[in-house]
Amino acid sequence: MYRKPFLTLLTAFFLLGNLSFAAGSLKDDDKDKEVKIKTSAVCGMCKARIERNLSFEKGVKEAALDVKSKVVTIKYNPKKTDVAKLKANIVKTGYDADELPADEVGYNKLPSCCKKGGMDHQ
Repeated sequence: MYRKPFLTLLTAFFLLGNLSFAAGSLKDDDKDKEVKIKTSAVCGMCKARIERNLSFEKGVKEAALDVKSKVVTIKYNPKKTDVAKLKANIVKTGYDADELPADEVGYNKLPSCCKKGGMDHQ
């Protein structure tokens, strides 16, 4: 007599528990990632250019270049972009990205102060 409602209730708790567990594991997969990429940037103009161009890259949440260390820290959604695309964006902008050399066309468009060996300034 009480068996059917009890089994229905027990089944409902089991299903809801599994759904919430699955939703929790999906959230872990959606977490933003962070990467640090060494660049050839030398000044504040470089910083503005790299950060602006990365902001247009799909999946980039935040990009911040430390001019002193020449390292850009990028927070991104790994479902929308990856490290290779982020490096390609920097290279296309005209700067080195870790082991990848700057794209010649992008590099030639940089102001002379932003080129390698250019005047270091803030």
